[in-house]
Amino acid sequence: MFDEKRKIRTKGALAVAFSAMLWGVDGILLTPQLYNLNTSFVVFLLHLFPFLLMNVFFFREYRHLKTMTRSDLLFFLLVALFGGALGTLAIVKSLFLLNFNNLSVIVLLQKLQPVFAILLARLILKERVKKNFAIWASLALVASYFMTFGWSLPDFSTNGITTVYAALLSLLAAFSFGSSTVFSKKILGNYSFVTSTFFRYGFTTLIMLVIVLVGGHLLDFAQVTQRNWLFVALIGLTTGSGAIFLYYYGLRHVKASISTFLELMYPITAVVLDYFVNHTKYTPVQWLAAFVMLFSIVMLNVNSKKTQQ
Repeated sequence: MFDEKRKIRTKGALAVAFSAMLWGVDGILLTPQLYNLNTSFVVFLLHLFPFLLMNVFFFREYRHLKTMTRSDLLFFLLVALFGGALGTLAIVKSLFLLNFNNLSVIVLLQKLQPVFAILLARLILKERVKKNFAIWASLALVASYFMTFGWSLPDFSTNGITTVYAALLSLLAAFSFGSSTVFSKKILGNYSFVTSTFFRYGFTTLIMLVIVLVGGHLLDFAQVTQRNWLFVALIGLTTGSGAIFLYYYGLRHVKASISTFLELMYPITAVVLDYFVNHTKYTPVQWLAAFVMLFSIVMLNVNSKKTQQ
């Protein structure tokens, strides 16, 4: 009996770690390959493809629309708007801007998500915050600056403004995903993960359809190459909905405090791939700042989960 439980916990831990690695692969190797397409159109495709696939297996989820309250609908839309549309638009655009340079910095900056999630949970959900939140959050934000720019000041010249813009977009993505986490807490108590994921992708697809229509990019299907379709399918099946299902399967069998450390496979994978594939090198100051930022994020996560418990 004990061995069986240990096997299940091991499988859960591997699922969380592997899903985090998939997200690292996505940020460095997969999504940047779609740079030839319009950003909003890419985000539309990355939600449309998995949602159509979900309809094949989970079409019965539509029954929840009959009993969904206005409050539920509002929070589903907020999750889709922040976690699906705005967050993904910001991170994809930031990856495209850098043209395969310093991609892992953008991925690492996205790990600031817990700072915004905990702060918004305090403001919106009235959750308690540990006394040392301000210390760890401030340390993480300061470290993120040195990780991005080193000892230098931000370069606002024509050549340097791209990095500044990409960094700001990554912070917007972290804020959006953090907001989505808070809004998700309002609906996960009433709906299963499958239902929540189904409608999140569905509502995000509708929001992105409106954005694509307004931007005049709906006919961009003609510009999608066979190579693009291959990467859209890979992302949809692996680092997209596939990784999310793996992640939540693992969370069923792994303590939240352990998952926090397992999720570090996300930035670690991104940094390793960026070094070997794109030959990106960082200064000692940037390496130290990255370590300090990740350590601060881990401490924020651990303290936050202790408070909830």
